[in-house]
Amino acid sequence: MPNHEIYMQRAIELAELGKGSVSPNPMVGAVVVHNEKIIGEGWHAKYGEPHAEPRAILDVLNSFSNGEELLRQSTLYVTLEPCSHHGKTPPCADLIVKYQIPKVVIACRDPFEKVDGQGIAKLKGAGIEVIEGILAQEAAFMNRRFLTRVKQHRPYIILKWAQTANGYFAPKDQAQQWISGMAAKMLSHRWRSEEDAVLVGTNTARIDNPQLNVRDWKGRNPKRIVIDKNLSLSQELHLFDRQAETIVFNAKKTEWNNSLKYIALENFDLYLPQNILFQLHLMDIQSLIIEGGVKTLQLFIDAGLWDEARVFKAPIYWENGIKAPELKNIPQKEEQIGKDILTTYFNN
Repeated sequence: MPNHEIYMQRAIELAELGKGSVSPNPMVGAVVVHNEKIIGEGWHAKYGEPHAEPRAILDVLNSFSNGEELLRQSTLYVTLEPCSHHGKTPPCADLIVKYQIPKVVIACRDPFEKVDGQGIAKLKGAGIEVIEGILAQEAAFMNRRFLTRVKQHRPYIILKWAQTANGYFAPKDQAQQWISGMAAKMLSHRWRSEEDAVLVGTNTARIDNPQLNVRDWKGRNPKRIVIDKNLSLSQELHLFDRQAETIVFNAKKTEWNNSLKYIALENFDLYLPQNILFQLHLMDIQSLIIEGGVKTLQLFIDAGLWDEARVFKAPIYWENGIKAPELKNIPQKEEQIGKDILTTYFNN
C-alpha cells in the first residue's frame, strides 16, 4: 500500500515555496509518483505563471525519455483540487486527462466557485481514480489566506505587536521606543514579504514614521495601508515616498495617483474595520498584517475581525505605560526569537 501521507507532505512542502508570490491564487504543490518513487515535482511559483500540476508533469517529461508512458502508470499527488476553468492558465484537470494519469490524490477541495468539485468531476468522468482528504487539515492551514478570502470575502488578518514582560505596549507619552530585539525585527520583515499588505493607524504613522518595507529581509515589499481619517499626516513621512503602493483610508477624498491611492469611506466611524476589509477584498488583497497602535489593533479585536496574532514579549520591565491589547484566546505556540518570546494565537 502506498503511503499517501508521505507524498502529500512533500507536496505541501513544495506548495510553501510559493508563499508571498502567488496571491490572490492559492499555494499549491504536486508530485508524481511511479512505483513508490517521486519522479516529478512542481509548485505554483508566481501568480499568472503555470500551476503546480503542469510543472510536475513537465518535470517528468523533461527528465525521462519515456515520460508519457511513465505518467500513464503514475499517481499524481496535489494539495488542492485541480482547476477546471480557463483563467490566466489552462485547466489543470484537462492536462491530467490528456496525459492519462490513472490516479490523483488530493488533500482538499477548492471552494472557489469556478472549481469547487468540478475539477474532481472532470477527472472522474475521464475514468481517473480520485482519492480525497489526505492531510486535508494541514493543506487547509497552509492555504488559510486563500480559503479565508474565498469563504469569508475578506483578507486573512494577522495582528502583530511587541510588549514588555509586564504587558506594556508603549510609553505613556506615546514617544517611539523599540521593545523587541533585532531577531524579532528581521522576522517581522520576513513576514511582510509573505503577506499582501501591512496596515497602521494615524498615530503610528506620525510617531514611528515607519517604512513598512522588507529592508532587513530579501523579498518583495507589501502594499502599505494607513488609516488617516482627516488626511492630517505629513507628506514627508516614509509612507508617502512612492517606494511601494500605499493606500490611505480617509473620510475626505477618493483619488488614485499611480502608487498612492486615497479611498474615502462613507460614514467613516461606522463599521470601519468591515468597510476597510471589504475594500481590500475588492482589490484582491488576500492577507493583511496589522502593525498599528493599541487603538487600531483593538478596533479589529473588538470587531472579531482577526485570524492570527503574533505577539513578541521582551525581557524588559517598565514601571508604567500604555497597556498592550489582551486576547482571551489560548496561546497555540511559543518560541524563542533572540531574547524575545513569540506567542502565536488563532481566533477559532
